[in-house]
Amino acid sequence: MKTRALMAASAIFLAILGIAALFAPDEILRAANVASSPFLPPLIQLGAALLLGFAMTNWMVKGSRVGGIYNRPIAVGNLLHFAVGAITLDRFALRGHEAWPVIALAAIYTLFALAFGVVVFGSGER
Repeated sequence: MKTRALMAASAIFLAILGIAALFAPDEILRAANVASSPFLPPLIQLGAALLLGFAMTNWMVKGSRVGGIYNRPIAVGNLLHFAVGAITLDRFALRGHEAWPVIALAAIYTLFALAFGVVVFGSGER
């Protein structure tokens, strides 16, 4: 499987989420109907830093081989992030939070999890 497009797409997606969470934590809390406290915006911004770090890592490795034995830690880290994110968002959506942003995020995370599952457990890049 050619991974250049997958790595670039995941980098762009994670960067968009990270930038949004970094610069608009209060708006995200308001959209989620969560009362803001002094503790929550910095926590969201810390999560944004993680997303931006992962985005930069994916962007920097997009030109390298990923899959099989090549850059396996990057592929496994992405698989774990997107799989856990997909499960979490799917469970959140199934609890009655059927707002379209949650469903869209769950679908995107599921697609990335499946794609990275193929990269990690497939036969490698050819």
